[in-house]
Amino acid sequence: MSACLEFIDVHKSYRVRRGVLGTRATVPAVNGVDLAVAQGETVGLVGESGCGKSTLARLAVSLEPPTSGRIRLEGNDLWEIPQARLPGLAQMIFQDPFSSFDPRMAIGQSVGEGLLAANIGDKRSRRARVLELLDMVGLSASHAGRYPHQFSGGQRQRAAIARALALTPKLIVCDEPVSALDVSIQAQVLNILEDLKNQLGLTYLFISHDLAVVSHLSDRVAVMYAGQLMELAPSDILYTAPRHPYTRMLLAAAPDPKARPGTLRPGESRQTAPQRPAAGQAPAQACPLLPRCPEADAACAMAPPWQEISPGHFVRCRHS
Repeated sequence: MSACLEFIDVHKSYRVRRGVLGTRATVPAVNGVDLAVAQGETVGLVGESGCGKSTLARLAVSLEPPTSGRIRLEGNDLWEIPQARLPGLAQMIFQDPFSSFDPRMAIGQSVGEGLLAANIGDKRSRRARVLELLDMVGLSASHAGRYPHQFSGGQRQRAAIARALALTPKLIVCDEPVSALDVSIQAQVLNILEDLKNQLGLTYLFISHDLAVVSHLSDRVAVMYAGQLMELAPSDILYTAPRHPYTRMLLAAAPDPKARPGTLRPGESRQTAPQRPAAGQAPAQACPLLPRCPEADAACAMAPPWQEISPGHFVRCRHS
């Protein structure tokens, strides 16, 4: 199966000011990621806040350029694709549905804005397309004339999904699309995403910190830490036989991934993963997890390779 999206040794760093004197330093957010998402596949990307997930999402839809490495979309270098073509190839669903809409525009205008920008159809056909998109996500024609503040969080995220589909892209990057929603609404939005994937043959890069949410939708799951992928495996294998210590730490701190998102098993209390160390605590050439890893030894002083330990199962650890 051909790849829809490929990251090839992708790095992204930022220049930031640190300390009272404002000394400039280079901080890596993504550090050598290799990942391919096949056509029609959903790859879940999980990790704690600050691990680089959202940066990778922004790189995938060309909101930011990589510092080095290559990103390919449907076989073409992302930064060689004409900007006018990109919206019809890849779209993004943002974490906060309220801030992603212009509060001065009715939802119908926002959903159809891409059609107008691309000069697709006339006013009547665009209106019909907007109503069709709203219907696909469970909203009615009456919602088209309302403004974002008149919607609930779940309704706004449904509208954001409709807007992302307007130009019929093949790739949708979902950056924490349900984390801002009530638990009771999360499953509804996830079911909509799953139904749309099956109906339209979509490809998803689905980013979340919630392992239960990711397991609901993903064919494969990638675990990210300190800008690097730690483990990548088919969803069922990663949840039942994780090989990286960090993956096991995340699973131990999460609710039952097979339960409804946000729930715990009867009598279960949520564990907590060891806290993140101070930046720079791990030596530069060591495994980034070294200060936190319960299985660390002298071998971890050298950066572990990214290796395939069984078909389709990759791990960055010297003990796997």
